[in-house]
Amino acid sequence: MVWQDNVTKLFIGGRWLDPATSDTIDVVSPYTEQVVATVAAAAAPDVDRAVAAARQAFDHGPWPHLTVAERIAALAPISAALGERQEEIAQTITTEMGSPITLSRGTQSLGAKLLLDAFLELAPRYPWSTVRRSSLGTGLVTREPVGVVAAVIPWNMPLQITMLKVAPALLAGCAVILKPAPEAPLNAYLFAELVAAAGLPDGLVSVLPGGREVSEYLVTHPGVDKVSFTGSTGAGRRVAELCGRDLKRVTLELGGKSAAVVLDDADLDLVIGQIRKLSMRNNGQACSNKTRIVVARSRAAELVERMVAMAESMPVGDPGDPDTEIGPLVAERQRDLVESYIEIGRNEGAKLAVGGGRPAGLDHGWFVEPTIFTGVEPGMRIAQEEIFGPVLSVLSFADEDEAVAIANNSSFGLNGSVFAADDEHALAVARRIRTGTVELNGFVVGFHSPIGGFKNSGIGRETGLEGFDAYTELKSYGLSPALADARS
Repeated sequence: MVWQDNVTKLFIGGRWLDPATSDTIDVVSPYTEQVVATVAAAAAPDVDRAVAAARQAFDHGPWPHLTVAERIAALAPISAALGERQEEIAQTITTEMGSPITLSRGTQSLGAKLLLDAFLELAPRYPWSTVRRSSLGTGLVTREPVGVVAAVIPWNMPLQITMLKVAPALLAGCAVILKPAPEAPLNAYLFAELVAAAGLPDGLVSVLPGGREVSEYLVTHPGVDKVSFTGSTGAGRRVAELCGRDLKRVTLELGGKSAAVVLDDADLDLVIGQIRKLSMRNNGQACSNKTRIVVARSRAAELVERMVAMAESMPVGDPGDPDTEIGPLVAERQRDLVESYIEIGRNEGAKLAVGGGRPAGLDHGWFVEPTIFTGVEPGMRIAQEEIFGPVLSVLSFADEDEAVAIANNSSFGLNGSVFAADDEHALAVARRIRTGTVELNGFVVGFHSPIGGFKNSGIGRETGLEGFDAYTELKSYGLSPALADARS
């Protein structure tokens, strides 16, 4: 039986079970606007069953007591299966949420496997247990699994973000309840099939598609020890509020309004290539996209001219076509939101350099043209609020102090980039920008470094060795000298 045969069921504690209600979720293609699948919708009784299974697995099962090496070996088959089924994963994600197929094959599908592989590689290097000596005594400091984890996943990078949470949580010894977004649940069903095939212990993983109501029931459930959420800042505040009532551990990876700072000696060929790749990525629906282009006044006219040419050359259309760079937005409501921001930009006095409407010749699909605003002031809403569509704002600066001030004039602090002729110069400017990650001249940090946000972009870090921190609790034991010597 393949995962498509199980979409009327829920994956609870490692088994395909009938849902508690007859409620369903229609998965609608953003390109055809047609229903491509109907899946079961989880309800409160399903959450109760999943939490009970997870508690049994964590409190009484073998998983938390295995060695790290044993847990690595148990998860390795999932990595192999992700590689074998990369094309199927990519096609599934493109179908359900409109990501261009080239991006789905890379970031969405291969990226998920590479993330899991990174955590498998890093797990033996994590300080699970250390002996610390002082004049007052000797302690054994361990990292214990935090318990049952609720992982709430957004629709834009669904499987990659699943791996950001599930991989370190399982390697730490936790049980996980995965709550995929209703817009993109199909990849989660496929992932559940891989988990089932890997033969993980009963109760360890559940997958519960659903909307806000089931999310809130899950994150407030007394049997859940930890919540890891990725989504909008507004939704993240609500999750933080709910978790705060019980002092529940929470990690939040939220929105961004990242700046690409282009200094006066930057290589514009490099800049344009990076804007094309990392500012319009995923149809503009990525929280780390650099959507504020902050450019030296002396280079602004030239850069805008080249950005307009870039936007006009980006193929818009069928996300299943390998030539497509801009596909549809995930839902009609998302297109409405993006179009409302374009109107806001016009009303604020920004100038449309290109785009601003719906592309010609496409009679279906929730499309918005690649759009670039110039004459943008730092305080405008289009420069301050996350739009989540293919809309960029160009802001100019007179000197580096102003560039840094513009970059930091944001309630967000997730990502950013600096372009300069000299890497050391770029690094010096980047050190002044209040954001969790800064890419210098297009070089990315990779999966062995932590990612996460300053300010309203979140709480905590994911990836790297630090990615395990969210799923562990520190515990200290006082040791005799003899036992300390034996443990060293």
